[in-house]
Amino acid sequence: MDKKYVVIIQCDIAHNRCSGFACTNAFYNKDGVFESYSDSTKYISFTCGGCCGKSIAAKLEHLSKKLKVKNNIEKDEVVIHLSSCMATDNYHYDRCPHIDYIKSIISKKGYKNLIEGSYISKGANKKRTEGTYNSYS
Repeated sequence: MDKKYVVIIQCDIAHNRCSGFACTNAFYNKDGVFESYSDSTKYISFTCGGCCGKSIAAKLEHLSKKLKVKNNIEKDEVVIHLSSCMATDNYHYDRCPHIDYIKSIISKKGYKNLIEGSYISKGANKKRTEGTYNSYS
């Protein structure tokens, strides 16, 4: 996939216990949902800002301005990933109850390339296969 930036939005609550290392590592190793990105694709991450995710609007506005002014990058050259801690059931949390609202903000801000999910561990994948966790896809 020929995109210039990948943005991973992580759950603010999950961020209290998770550094985001697994998602970042998966991006740089081109694992799973990141396998189609080129080596020249850049990466940035931030949190939703907490429930209900309303601060994503301001964060995306700031990001848009910086990408356009500093790097001449348009919104269609960016892919936003809602991290797996937001988009799926897992050991610690259920799927984000505000995910549809967050997706509507992202769309309203003009970002059309949106993917639910980032890194999923082998253990969580196994539990989804066994039916322990809901899939949502």
